[in-house]
Amino acid sequence: MQFTAQEISLMLNGTIEGNPGVTISKLAKIEEASAGALSFLANPKYEQYLYHTQASIVIVNNSLVLTEPVNATLIRVDNAYGSFSVLLEKYNTLKLNKKGIEQPSFIHSTAQVGNNAYIGAFAYIAVDVKMGDNCKIYPNTYVGDNVTLGDNVTLFSGVKIYADCVIGNNVIIHSGAVIGSDGFGFAPTANGTYNKVSQIGNVVIEDDVEIGANTAIDCATMGSTVIRKGVKLDNLIQIAHNVEVGNNTVIAAQSGISGSTKIGENVIMGGQAGVVGHISIAKGSQIQAQTGINRSIEEEGKKWGGMLVQPYQGFLRSQLLVQQLPELKKRIEELEKTIAELRNKQEVTS
Repeated sequence: MQFTAQEISLMLNGTIEGNPGVTISKLAKIEEASAGALSFLANPKYEQYLYHTQASIVIVNNSLVLTEPVNATLIRVDNAYGSFSVLLEKYNTLKLNKKGIEQPSFIHSTAQVGNNAYIGAFAYIAVDVKMGDNCKIYPNTYVGDNVTLGDNVTLFSGVKIYADCVIGNNVIIHSGAVIGSDGFGFAPTANGTYNKVSQIGNVVIEDDVEIGANTAIDCATMGSTVIRKGVKLDNLIQIAHNVEVGNNTVIAAQSGISGSTKIGENVIMGGQAGVVGHISIAKGSQIQAQTGINRSIEEEGKKWGGMLVQPYQGFLRSQLLVQQLPELKKRIEELEKTIAELRNKQEVTS
């Protein structure tokens, strides 16, 4: 794919300084770019690279004042970073613009495939699947019985969608993710073994969700595990059965959410956070990385963090002491004041 500076300028509503006919065929960082590459400059600390870059075209802010000659053709815009992000999106769309059905692949006769679909080699589309328009199913992907996919769904290579799951519009699921696997349900017996509790629910993923590689979302025991609109999940996350994740919540890698927990909307959760089951987390909560949450959070918009590994009973006792620290600090300060006064009296009398 090749574009001229003139074409890019028109896309971004920018102005050109240099050769409008120069062409680019790749994108690169300004400090690493070679001839034929398009780059951008938004952070002033990288300005030094502008005067030596080999990039053919560089997008810069209108406000930039040059201090040395520049070899590259410049495209000036109001927001260089935002404009480059627009180009990245367009480039990615073109790169991933696959269509058609590759062979060998399997599509059951009862499946409904929408317009402009791409189904890669060795994909399996099962009984009664309903697929909207512009879906892209990459190779080695499994879509189980009675699954519904909305419009503009992308399932990258190796995704597994178990039976009866419902995926909304504009959803992206990255390689290795598993949607609808059995929840962790086992009933203890008198002899110390465990009987499996059948998991007969599904997973519902609403519109505009993105799910990272190798993330697992378990089906509900009954009913649905629900990922609400606009949620963004990183790689390597575990979402257990009957969990509900609220609108526009963001969860970073290696976090784990235990069964039947309800996470509010616009929650931000750092990496390796752990949440026990059957609790709720209030709207707008910000959970720091490696935080362990063992009770419901009811106050909205607060920040939370911290968890030290220790024997459980000792941990409970230390938590009680932590709550008493402000009062203990006050008492220590009063004692220090009293001791100082006694010392002063002693020095006066002596």
